[in-house]
Amino acid sequence: MVIQPEVPPEYRSCGRCRHARELGFALAFAYQPIVDLAGRTVFGYEALVRGPRGESAWSVLSQVNETNRYEFDQACRIGAIKGAAALGIRERLSINFIPNAVYHPATCIQSTFNAARESGFPPENLIFEVTEGERVRDRPHLVNIFREYRNYGFSTAIDDFGAGYAGLGLLSEYQPTILKIDMALVRGVDRDRMRQAIVKGVMAMCRDMGVQVLAEGVETVAERDVLAEAGVGLMQGFLFSKPMLRSLGEVRAEAWH
Repeated sequence: MVIQPEVPPEYRSCGRCRHARELGFALAFAYQPIVDLAGRTVFGYEALVRGPRGESAWSVLSQVNETNRYEFDQACRIGAIKGAAALGIRERLSINFIPNAVYHPATCIQSTFNAARESGFPPENLIFEVTEGERVRDRPHLVNIFREYRNYGFSTAIDDFGAGYAGLGLLSEYQPTILKIDMALVRGVDRDRMRQAIVKGVMAMCRDMGVQVLAEGVETVAERDVLAEAGVGLMQGFLFSKPMLRSLGEVRAEAWH
């Protein structure tokens, strides 16, 4: 069960939350399914930011800076939830967040709860993920955000594991609900014994920690089969469906076999 936290008195006057400015540029979202291969079901969707006409994520992210980071993070959460609800998504919804834009978890999460309530999206199905490749100014702050989100009842994920700066150090401090293996390890895993060994090691480690593993960027049947044999149950990638702007793509029937 998800519980909306009380805002501590000392944070109720936070100007960024009470008087948030307009972002100044438009956003849209593409939704890509995350599949449960063994169950042959859609586990959830990841909301991927795009420009209003489908422009790349980079065209949007390049406009984010120190002065609008908070507004951008809040706009992404609200837009992703409202867009998902409008499309009829009731499965899990994975949303990327910017840890450096969260000043106090209980305060900054309020608009997320409000958006879910207003749009009728079940908040218990939200997953908050952060890329392992992002340079986080204050890692203890990120770990605290993750722990607070878990206390509220949300799921959490570390994205792009194996490609960034934090690596095993972050995982040793916090064990998320889901660990997403970076596509650099997934690409050509069927032809690379070293990649296969790394994936098997990650799987063994995560089993001991009680963490689910998701492979992203799966593009071929051969990659899918090697990952499935290693025990990876959750997958995401073009083999199943491309991200669809303001719509939901069906999982290709042949991708399940």
